[in-house]
Amino acid sequence: MTTPAFPIPSSNPSAPHPSYGAKKTSRPNVQTVQFGDGYTKRLVFGENQDAKVWNLNWSNISETDADAIESFLEARKGQEAFTWTPPSGSSSKWICPNWSKSIPYLSRATIQATFSEVFEP
Repeated sequence: MTTPAFPIPSSNPSAPHPSYGAKKTSRPNVQTVQFGDGYTKRLVFGENQDAKVWNLNWSNISETDADAIESFLEARKGQEAFTWTPPSGSSSKWICPNWSKSIPYLSRATIQATFSEVFEP
């Protein structure tokens, strides 16, 4: 089974890119053990232990573009992975567990989405 690619902008160069101000967060998979004498040991689990999370905004885009983004995300239902290339990064697999759409102006929209990196075959 092939992993679908996030449609914007890779498949359509004229489509909107996420707005500036995107925020990347790292989530290393570290377990901490606290011993009775105050000693602490930190353990890293797995080879893919530093998943990234991106908070993205597409601000003031056309409702047509917003609908295309939202349709893609709704089709994945927050659980199906897709490929996406983050700013200054390389393509990998992601899920979008939550997103929102607002319509600040007539025929214009803003999409806010959280992309979480996943590691799977």
